[in-house]
Amino acid sequence: MDFTFTEEQRAAVDAARSVFAGVAPDGVPSPALTPGAVAEDFDRPLWARLAKADLLSLVLSPEHGGAGLDAVALCLVLRESAAVLARVPLLETCAVAMAVERHGAEELSAGLLPRVGSGELVITVGANGRTGHEPAELAVMARPDARTDGWVLDGVQTGVAWARSADLIAVPAHRGPGRAVLALVPGDRAGVSFADQVSTSGERYAEVRLDSVRIARHELVDDEGAWEWLRLLLTTGTCARALGLGERVLAMTSEYTGERKQFGFPVATFQAVAVQTADRYIDLRAMAATLWQAAWRLTPGRGEAGADGALPAAADVAVAKIWASDGVRRVVQTAQHLHGGLGADTDYPLHRYHAWAKQLELSLGPAAAHEEALGDLLAAHPPGE
Repeated sequence: MDFTFTEEQRAAVDAARSVFAGVAPDGVPSPALTPGAVAEDFDRPLWARLAKADLLSLVLSPEHGGAGLDAVALCLVLRESAAVLARVPLLETCAVAMAVERHGAEELSAGLLPRVGSGELVITVGANGRTGHEPAELAVMARPDARTDGWVLDGVQTGVAWARSADLIAVPAHRGPGRAVLALVPGDRAGVSFADQVSTSGERYAEVRLDSVRIARHELVDDEGAWEWLRLLLTTGTCARALGLGERVLAMTSEYTGERKQFGFPVATFQAVAVQTADRYIDLRAMAATLWQAAWRLTPGRGEAGADGALPAAADVAVAKIWASDGVRRVVQTAQHLHGGLGADTDYPLHRYHAWAKQLELSLGPAAAHEEALGDLLAAHPPGE
């Protein structure tokens, strides 16, 4: 199997590095220094630069002004964004756009996707805090609107990132037993209200309350499997962010231990330090291998459906998230230990990476939740059958 990235994917990485080069992680608001939630809005100037570099349209089809690239390309860009702790809703906006193009009505795609690519439209999604995959766990109900041809939404979605800043909120809902749908709700629609929440990283999240919120028929994506596929993509993108953050933290640790001296020698030359960093390098290699496998499985025509007796793509995504959650936690913990007192110094950016790593570890389910999901998949699809 050829694991080489394509020329277009490598070009996307180069463009992303150029855009993110001006982002300073030590300028990211810190939960250790700022009481409560850090900031109301995301980094708008950075968002504009991403749009100008055509990175927001990267995964859209040429028909809608995009480059037509896949989930692997998106994950490559997300990895670069996490290395500098970029405060932008890149994953949420691009993942929802991909789901809309794949599963939504043409009317919805035509009106929404070009605005996503230009940076005009910001989308978030209510997915954090959900560890299961069953529609019964969804906390929002969608029912047909007796007065119009649309739908009415009622319920509460917790842990929504960028909720107050986004133009649209993609809300998973159920419209009957075993049927999950995806509603695209404008944040200023009548019946939508917010209650502040604070994430592990200190970012401002929100509990989104929907009280008889009416949406048009085309604003509901009810194609079979749309929400499930979007959730897999969001989880895979979270793994990409964990990888980018972990790689940067290990690089910071290698640089510091190579310069810090004890007994006249760099501490990096001590066996105990070398063994710990080697273990974390192995974690990162495993995180990368499982991430690219999961992203590849989510690309149409590449084994996504679990053909020929293979497990569904959800199994590869679960494996990737298990490694990402456990791996990124171990990487930042080792970094904190090897940095000594400097690791806890709020003038040094490592504590920000630590807070973000914990948020990524828990987002869309910790390792234990995905181990349980993987066990269910193995029980439903025994190997060899």
